[in-house]
Amino acid sequence: MEAVMRVTDTIKSFRETRLAALRPPTEFFDYQRISRPSDFNQATQRITYNTRYFSGNYVLIIALLAVYALISNPLLLIALGFLVGGFIAINKFGPEPMQMGEHTITQKHLYTALFVIGLPLLFIASPVMTFFWLVGASGVLILGHASFIEPGVESDTYDIP
Repeated sequence: MEAVMRVTDTIKSFRETRLAALRPPTEFFDYQRISRPSDFNQATQRITYNTRYFSGNYVLIIALLAVYALISNPLLLIALGFLVGGFIAINKFGPEPMQMGEHTITQKHLYTALFVIGLPLLFIASPVMTFFWLVGASGVLILGHASFIEPGVESDTYDIP
C-alpha cells in the first residue's frame, strides 16, 4: 500500500512541476514565429531559450514518443509485461518455499526461471534500438522546433540581431 502512495505522490509532483509548465498549443504551434536562424549562434540561443520555455511540451512529446515506441514494438511490450508481472507475482505469491513432489521451489528458483525466460525475450525485443530511436526522434523534433521558433517578446535574455 505504501508503494501505491509513493507512485501517487510522484505522479502528483510530476504534474505540478512539469505539466504546469505546459504552454498552450496555439503558442507551441505558432507558425507566424517560424523562421530560419541566420547563423549557428542564433540557433544556439533559440535552442537554449526555447528548451527552457517549452520544457513541459517537450517532456510531453518524449512521453508520447515513448508510448508510440512501446505500442509499435509488441514483443518489447510483452517482454516488459512478462518481467514486471513476474516480479510482482513472485513477490506477492512466492515469498514462502513451496513443496512440489520431491522438490522445494524457493523464491530464488522462481527469479532464476523468470530471468532465464525473460532476459532472452527482452534481448530479442531490442530495447536498445528502441531507446536510441526514442533519443534520436525526440532530439530531432525538439531541436528542430526549438531552433526554428523565434522567442516571443517576453524573452529579455534573447538577443535579436
